[in-house]
Amino acid sequence: MSTPTTWNAVDDFLVAHLLPTDPALDAALADSAAAGLPAIAVSPTQGKLLHLMARLRGARTILEIGTLGGYSTIWLARALPADGSLVTLELDPHHAAIARRNLDRAGVGARVTIEVGAALDTLPTLVARPERFDFIFIDADKANVPAYYEWSLKLATAGAAIIVDNAIRRGDVTATASVDPHTLGLRALFAALAADARVDATAIQTVGHKGYDGFLLAVVR
Repeated sequence: MSTPTTWNAVDDFLVAHLLPTDPALDAALADSAAAGLPAIAVSPTQGKLLHLMARLRGARTILEIGTLGGYSTIWLARALPADGSLVTLELDPHHAAIARRNLDRAGVGARVTIEVGAALDTLPTLVARPERFDFIFIDADKANVPAYYEWSLKLATAGAAIIVDNAIRRGDVTATASVDPHTLGLRALFAALAADARVDATAIQTVGHKGYDGFLLAVVR
């Protein structure tokens, strides 16, 4: 039977073989830690997966809900063509400032706009603009994830990919008696997806340095 020790060892193996050392990404994590940001960014292998999925989609426009220190933002921005653009939403001005420095140092700052404020306040303003998004990554509080998903659909192009991080929460998503608002938010999202003809969706469980969790993927019809 595998254990968290095995999961971490496999993650280390995958990173060593598939992800060359990247000073900009390493510095983004180090600076985020030094600034006191929580260590909740995606793992290196997850970041590379997001990058490859955005490239497979051929994304020219990307929306990220939840910037933190910009680690996943760097991965996603690097998937864009030279004339592509990324909008990322961050609640905390301190986090946004750290992310801005990390993005500029990584050389992708010019194609990234950071919108500071509560996402549920910012998303309606984005709908009022003409830009729509080919790839959307939701990595913010899960209590509000059903609302983030609905706004994402309003902002998505046909065929857009919508990715939700932390979709399994150590298996808590199956806890029917849970009163945790984040678990309840995810359960509400899955319930909505079960009857939503606007998308094709699936989810996958993941293990590794980020523990036991998972991604949800929905493709807009």
